[in-house]
Amino acid sequence: MRRIAILGSTGSIGTQTLEVVEQNKDIEVTALAAGSNIRLLEQQIRKFHPRLAAVWSEEKAKELRTAVADLDVRIEAGMDGLIAVATEEKAQTVVTAVVGMIGILPTIAAIQAGRDIALANKETLVTAGHLIIPMVKEQGVRLLPVDSEHSAIFQCLNGEHGNRIQKILLTASGGPFRGWTREQMKNIQVEDALKHPNWSMGRKITIDSSTMVNKGLEVMEARWLFGVEMDQVQVVVQPQSVIHSMVEFEDGAVMAQLGTPDMKLPIQYALYYPERRPLAGDRLDFWKLKEIRFEKPDFENFPALSLAYRAGKTGGSLPTVFNAANERAVSMFLNRKIGYLTIVDIIESAMERHQVISDPSVEQILETERETYDYIESRW
Repeated sequence: MRRIAILGSTGSIGTQTLEVVEQNKDIEVTALAAGSNIRLLEQQIRKFHPRLAAVWSEEKAKELRTAVADLDVRIEAGMDGLIAVATEEKAQTVVTAVVGMIGILPTIAAIQAGRDIALANKETLVTAGHLIIPMVKEQGVRLLPVDSEHSAIFQCLNGEHGNRIQKILLTASGGPFRGWTREQMKNIQVEDALKHPNWSMGRKITIDSSTMVNKGLEVMEARWLFGVEMDQVQVVVQPQSVIHSMVEFEDGAVMAQLGTPDMKLPIQYALYYPERRPLAGDRLDFWKLKEIRFEKPDFENFPALSLAYRAGKTGGSLPTVFNAANERAVSMFLNRKIGYLTIVDIIESAMERHQVISDPSVEQILETERETYDYIESRW
């Protein structure tokens, strides 16, 4: 029996992780954490019987305690609650599926407690990769990628230990506005940006995909996960989302991982690695597919990708600014306080005014996040 804890159980990755649990019958869920969706969390608690659950606010925690008073489950709140879930004593693997930098401290706590990490919170490595990777090695735990692209790279590297990576080819769908100019994007509304052509994801990540910020974050994450330089990660637009990513080796061989766009595959692979399990769902039909198209990314009309490369190459605290500015800007856009193109304008402005800290501590990373938020609130 495998035992897991899930941070972000009511989000897209969290709910699909629980679908994988249901399908396999040999995983025990020991702890769950969610933001504010206590109705869904209550349903999950009743179905999967965790020992511990957490929500962000104490007020919501009180509501949940009342709702599940008939069950043997402890309810915690806030960051202490997230950390309690991440370090739950029975869990062997922690699925980090929360969105944003809120995932850093619980992930660090889980690693220090000796838990394997099924990583779906890209912000942890983007902002603190220089701290996380040495910690993972020191603690001897496994860091298993859940993002479809990073899982694809991970799968391509199986059996290739010691062979030099020439290039990582990180695929992107291009999002709903692929081929558009900035002029055409001026009047994009929230509903337009939430229509991803291939994937079903949470609201924030869907917006990030449309601006190409998500791909920029994935480039920075790949740099840490696979020990390469930023220039070795090349983004390739593959509109059908059939090839999830590729690796080119120094002899010119290119390995690719293909499949239908289904997040349950990388989730299940991370939970059972190195074992593959049967998984229900559609399969690629190459007779129907006929062709796979590739395009260069459009850096001119999607400048967020250029900003991400700049942040990653500079390093230090600049990736934190990139990420924090985007988090706040996307929230403002979703709340209809700014226009779509202003998202990237805010990111660039925040990066321009920041004094880079070359090797930031966790405390300095979190302080940089706060300073970035304060700057944005003072300007927009």
